Amino acid sequence: MDRRESWRVKSPEPRLTPAAKAVYSLGDHTVNVALSATAFFYLIFLTDQVGLRPALAGLVVWIARAVDAVTDPLMGRLSDLTRWRGGRRRPYFLIGALPFGLCFALLWAAPPFASQAGRFAFYTGSYVLLSLAMTVLAVPYLALIPEMATSYDERSSVNTWRGAAAVLGTLLAASMKPLADALGGGASGWAGAGALLGVWLALPWLAVHRASFERPEFRREVKVGFLEGARLLVAHRAYRSLSGLYVLSRISYDLISAMFLLYFKVYLLREADFFPTMALFLGVALLSLPAWLRVSRHFDKRSVFLAGASWWLASQLLIFAVGPDWPRWAIFAVAGLAAVGFAILDMIPWSMIGDVVDEDELRTGERREGIYLGSFTFLRKLGGSAGVFLAGVVLDLCGYQGERSPQEQSELAVTSIRVLTSFGPAFFLALAIAAGRGYELSRARHAEIRAELMARRAG
Repeated sequence: MDRRESWRVKSPEPRLTPAAKAVYSLGDHTVNVALSATAFFYLIFLTDQVGLRPALAGLVVWIARAVDAVTDPLMGRLSDLTRWRGGRRRPYFLIGALPFGLCFALLWAAPPFASQAGRFAFYTGSYVLLSLAMTVLAVPYLALIPEMATSYDERSSVNTWRGAAAVLGTLLAASMKPLADALGGGASGWAGAGALLGVWLALPWLAVHRASFERPEFRREVKVGFLEGARLLVAHRAYRSLSGLYVLSRISYDLISAMFLLYFKVYLLREADFFPTMALFLGVALLSLPAWLRVSRHFDKRSVFLAGASWWLASQLLIFAVGPDWPRWAIFAVAGLAAVGFAILDMIPWSMIGDVVDEDELRTGERREGIYLGSFTFLRKLGGSAGVFLAGVVLDLCGYQGERSPQEQSELAVTSIRVLTSFGPAFFLALAIAAGRGYELSRARHAEIRAELMARRAG
């Protein structure tokens, strides 16, 4: 064993140490900075700074993520088939890092066109490029997790570290507007903030590459064709249930992310409270992760997800009750309560997908993490972008006026923001809970699957 391996392997069975999990989680941190920054601010950036109509701004997000979503399964298939000396997944970390940072910076550049059509085309193209660069990194990165962490609880542990890094990424993304204001505000401030964060997004991937590893026994020929593999994936009952609960819960997150700043700015009339509320929310979510991890060691993952989603759903209903005359501490308390349930959003579904891949190996005899994880992110991005597009259309129909407009917001526009921030996410969370009840891959069933796989490999 060389020095590079010794710091992350405790036993003959390759296993990530806490230090390696922390380093590896930086990959998800960077991806979440990009996803959260665009979720929080891009709709507002395009309407208030660029001057696009809300419906066109929502369409920018939907088109870019739809293109990105289609490429995710293809990227997953490509990584399944890759046979480079450096591995199936890890070389893509080095290929995609620099384009990822550069494209994020381009996303916030000053508009080079005066017309609505020109600006729409420019920012749609920029967003598509960012999404493609992110796909090259994120799909192989996520597909590597079931390979590095093979046990039921170890996957929960790795994804808890990822969840913590993602929360910190969301917190950094929430600071983008204060950073843009500190750099002078306006178009130049947003461009400067985008450039600084772009550098941050590219740098950690060298460390992620070094901290990760691939198992030689997982590098086997993939004989199932792409279309047949897609058919098997759609026919996989556990995967369908898991995809449903995850996509619907992520729509809730993307919807509230797109509306939250407007909720503070237009409805509560407390724009200055947005960042401290987000900081509190994310801080509570971060502190909740170890508790959820302990709970997950005693219950099936489905039960943990249903408990967290139900908690978050109840908190969303409280958000509707919040009024502009509420004291700050009460608003902070509601945000803290919601954060406890929100914490399981990524942690549990991403630890479940590895178990589903194991079940697929038992059925097909092949390791197809790439197409599973690629399809998973495909559904997540398509669903999330649909939520943001829906929000843009509703705001447009309700007469929302951008920052440049001299007109005041109508009562209908203010009410729509309030409903989209509270009842909208709650509706999709209720659907996610219904979908989660159909997931049947328990801890006991996964132990049986793993035992059969180990016997097959030994034979």
